[in-house]
Amino acid sequence: MQFRGLESPPISTERLWSIIPADWRDYTQLNHLEKVCFKTGDVWPFWDLLGVLTLPGLVRLKVVLDGQMVGFISGEREPARQLGWVTNLAVLPACRRQGIASALLVEGEEALSMTHIRLSVRASNHAAIYLYKAHGYTQIDCWRHYYAGGEDALVFEKNR
Repeated sequence: MQFRGLESPPISTERLWSIIPADWRDYTQLNHLEKVCFKTGDVWPFWDLLGVLTLPGLVRLKVVLDGQMVGFISGEREPARQLGWVTNLAVLPACRRQGIASALLVEGEEALSMTHIRLSVRASNHAAIYLYKAHGYTQIDCWRHYYAGGEDALVFEKNR
């Protein structure tokens, strides 16, 4: 494509966001992220959010863009079973389709460092299901009426 006799303008491949560890100071921004990304009944309560940001041994990573949290992933390990669980993955709607969820998922899997990684997702969340399948996850179970409102949870697993 030409622009007034010039070649195509250069495309920047540099990310404008970064993935860094999250901690208790991120409570307010994580609470906001939860409320924006999830249905009312699925938003984690105060103690769960505080726990995921403070309890030892948990994986907690955030994506920061212009000093604000725009994405988050958390996970826990069951070392005896070599099993890790992605317990939360969220990206603000305005920041989706930029590779943030994919990058968080890859970084979260690495941080969990387990042979098997599992997660659950609402059966109606087609975008997330597509993402997980694209990253090598396969459905292994269905938890009936798991989510608020009675929706099923699909359980996916990836073997690394």
